[in-house]
Amino acid sequence: MSDFALHTPETAPEGSKATLEAVMKAWGFTPRMHATLAESPSALVGYETLWARIASSTLSPVEQQVAFQAVNVLHRCGYCTMGHTFLSRQAGMDEATIARLRAGQPPEDRKLAALWTFARAVAEARGEAPEAVPAFLQAGFTKANVLDVVAIIATKVIANYTAALARVPDEEFMSDPALAWTPSMAAAAE
Repeated sequence: MSDFALHTPETAPEGSKATLEAVMKAWGFTPRMHATLAESPSALVGYETLWARIASSTLSPVEQQVAFQAVNVLHRCGYCTMGHTFLSRQAGMDEATIARLRAGQPPEDRKLAALWTFARAVAEARGEAPEAVPAFLQAGFTKANVLDVVAIIATKVIANYTAALARVPDEEFMSDPALAWTPSMAAAAE
């Protein structure tokens, strides 16, 4: 059990209040990740700014989810893997690809597999993977996409590490058995 507060706009530090209010308005509720991050205005505002910029990045919504899930599963983050399973469905990703991502496997689609492979290689090497760039570009991605993947990894470092350190409680919607995920579900596949 976490001893981190789940802040509301009323309980959050001054620098987090407006961001929490905007998140609540946009999502219709305050995700527990955001409520936890509100303890640090810089963490919350940084996370939310990256999240918003990635949504309008050069990667499609499905491509974004492939990269997010590559990092979530690598980092063994149940909270984020379940949340992005939900978001992957909202983005229109097919169930076979969702299942492969959750199992720690690349998508069967060649271009999406190149994205997954690149995101994992960069995250695993902590950025020291310049040899992965040419194959990523040859798969049809751009240099802007390279940097968008870096931004996705940065976003996932904030969320995955916060989920682990603060033991962010699952969202109510994560009680759906179709979303359930534990690291052992991917460990066998890796």
